[in-house]
Amino acid sequence: MSRPTLEVADIVRVAGNPFWEKHKSHLAWLHRKVLDAIVRCRTAALGGHLDKCVRCGHQAISYNSCRSRHCPKCQGNARAKWLAARSADLLPVPYFHIVFTLPHELSALILQNKRLLYDLLFRTSAAAMLELARDPKHLGADIGGLGVLHTWGQNLEHHPHVHYIIPTGGLALDGSRWIDSSRRFFLPVKALSRVFRGKFAAGLKQLFEDDKLQFHGSLVDLAAPGCFASFLRQLFRQDWVVYAKPPFGGAEHVLNYLARYTHRVAISNHRLVAFENDRVSFRWRDYAHGGKKKVMTLSADEFLRRFLLHVLPKGLVRIRHFGLFANRRRGAALERCRQLLGAAACADRLDTTTQMRCPACSGVMMVVERMTGAQLYFRPDPSFATPQKCSVDSS
Repeated sequence: MSRPTLEVADIVRVAGNPFWEKHKSHLAWLHRKVLDAIVRCRTAALGGHLDKCVRCGHQAISYNSCRSRHCPKCQGNARAKWLAARSADLLPVPYFHIVFTLPHELSALILQNKRLLYDLLFRTSAAAMLELARDPKHLGADIGGLGVLHTWGQNLEHHPHVHYIIPTGGLALDGSRWIDSSRRFFLPVKALSRVFRGKFAAGLKQLFEDDKLQFHGSLVDLAAPGCFASFLRQLFRQDWVVYAKPPFGGAEHVLNYLARYTHRVAISNHRLVAFENDRVSFRWRDYAHGGKKKVMTLSADEFLRRFLLHVLPKGLVRIRHFGLFANRRRGAALERCRQLLGAAACADRLDTTTQMRCPACSGVMMVVERMTGAQLYFRPDPSFATPQKCSVDSS
């Protein structure tokens, strides 16, 4: 993919400091850290390395990346390495894609309690699937899979939901056989929605009773028990969205599918269209009108506000495994599943090595020297006055 002409970093360089000065009383240190990382990513400020072509001797400087999980430029290599590690865990069966979405009415409360409520979203959605799958009326089996948290919609507004990738079937409760689910139907989404809603509401109520929730600004009134109880009743009056997509094929298809969802940020640089007169334009899909492609224009201030809505608390894990794929039981459980499916473990790993190629002769570029930001700044050799940026995360 070609390098985009406009990047989120360009917008932050121009509008980041004015935005911070205007809104810093409502922002956390983590927001500032993310803005600084994006600006410094793949610049001399983070240091770099001198690369030399083994064929023609051409030399170039590549800058290090910031490795922030919120930076649009730092996800490619992280995604490739993660997918390679997960390739050995895949089972030789089709997979379902199931999405759990929280109601918009919860958005403000979630933004004030991100760590607690994103964790609750993971726990209750996974528990709903495990409970229904173990019911003999449905599948009567233990299932498992992985979930990826996304907090954004195409327009960058807050839209918390979890994408789950789950094998079509599960391990019998006594471990004696593999039980296939229908290739067209996994679990009833209406039942999943009701169980998910009940578990999340119960968890939310417990957090309130344990005095763990924060209420600020317009939500101060919710701190009163009567108001909070009324809020929960309103949530129960509506259907919660659970969507199951048709199953897709084997391991290679799963990996390609996962690549669309893991290690993503709220907006990629390739969606940006223009940044002029303090206005940012970007492409988006309007799923409320058939997924029609449109261009949205926002002030730089509003663009950065929406972008920072999706900064996750430090240490919050946004890719999680559950059931058969849970870390504590994955090895033994998946080995048993493969035995019952008559399949060997996948020994192949994806090749994540990304060799830089010489722009002059396409030979392999090798690192010959590593340099700090200060060394790059004071480097006297004029032949390196205009170092080349590199799209490879090689820090």
